[in-house]
Amino acid sequence: MHGVLTHAFNDYSDHLSGTDTLSPALLSGGSRVIQEGRISPDALLTLGKALAGLLLIAAAVAAIFGFIPVAVLLVVGVWAAASYSLPPFQFSYTPLAGEWLSLFPSIFVLGLAGPWLILGTVPEWGYQNAAVNALLCLAWVMVHHIPDQKADRQASPVKNTTVVWAVSRFGPAAAKAPALLYLILAAGCALWIGSDRIWAAAGSLIFIGLSLLLVWKMNVHDVQQVTQHEKWLLLLAMAAAIWLGLFI
Repeated sequence: MHGVLTHAFNDYSDHLSGTDTLSPALLSGGSRVIQEGRISPDALLTLGKALAGLLLIAAAVAAIFGFIPVAVLLVVGVWAAASYSLPPFQFSYTPLAGEWLSLFPSIFVLGLAGPWLILGTVPEWGYQNAAVNALLCLAWVMVHHIPDQKADRQASPVKNTTVVWAVSRFGPAAAKAPALLYLILAAGCALWIGSDRIWAAAGSLIFIGLSLLLVWKMNVHDVQQVTQHEKWLLLLAMAAAIWLGLFI
């Protein structure tokens, strides 16, 4: 449900600014439901608001009946979807803000959900796994933004993602920098894991290393290659999450 909500708000916002219309639209550029005339922008926004309202009501009911983890997960998810795309925050249009104020909190809390709901508390390995998985997802999002650089710069307002900001500040080669940074941070978290979960750390470092290699070798001017590497990065992130879950 959060995925539907996030895409509803993001599709609406990016349609209004024009970036989705200008995007190369392979994996990026939104779902295309507005561009293909399947739903109007206003109807999509109304759908998103209705879903957000239902989720917040569900969170309130969960809190009343003592299901605090469920309530927290629902509220954080709604916050992430709304703050990422909609005014007055619209953090996806500001460097670093989108990933750290919207995406990371929701992905990190989602990573805590399993142990929190099952055990009633979150052990250290839960925080470790959630941190690595969240940072891998942030790296993937940064690569996801690379093909949209031109469209994002031409949007009104400009969608000044971290990738767009890095390229504007340091040149085209810097498009890889945000993804590389988040992968290095993920590797640092994996070393933290290694203090008492050597197999979990070793496996996650292999997946992170492969991800670093993919991003490093990526030609940021080749949209097809970036898209292909993006698919592999998603698979590696999923593999890392499964591996970490097996070796707790």
